[in-house]
Amino acid sequence: MRLVLDTNVVASGLLWGGTPRLLLTAGRELRVVLFTSLPLIAELAEILARKKFERKIAASRLSINELVAGYSNLATVVRPALIPPTILDDPDDDQVLACAVGAHADLIVSGDQHLLTLGRFRDIDILTVIEAVTRTIQPTAGSSPL
Repeated sequence: MRLVLDTNVVASGLLWGGTPRLLLTAGRELRVVLFTSLPLIAELAEILARKKFERKIAASRLSINELVAGYSNLATVVRPALIPPTILDDPDDDQVLACAVGAHADLIVSGDQHLLTLGRFRDIDILTVIEAVTRTIQPTAGSSPL
């Protein structure tokens, strides 16, 4: 199954673990194939650099660059497709849609309400993390983010 994870899901999996980390682990174990794009990688770096994440970054014992590079190596980087403006209330969300189209993804996984409300884009389902885990993988013990 081909997945595009929204940056909120990636950041949550890297810093907090839990259910989002299951998707990262599934990607590492090749049970799913993860895709990203350069704009989404840049957004991840920007998000992780926020002051509110300093303690979690420090606790991870990895730098922001190491976390971003680890995810970049885990996911296949694709060129986003050109799409018309779709999420008018939050145009940055269009980058997730463009990446998914460029990747020929089966699913977009997000916690973003704008994307979740859309529900589907060009035959690509948009699911919450729990919905995606239920649909794609069986959890395994000893999950690590990268």
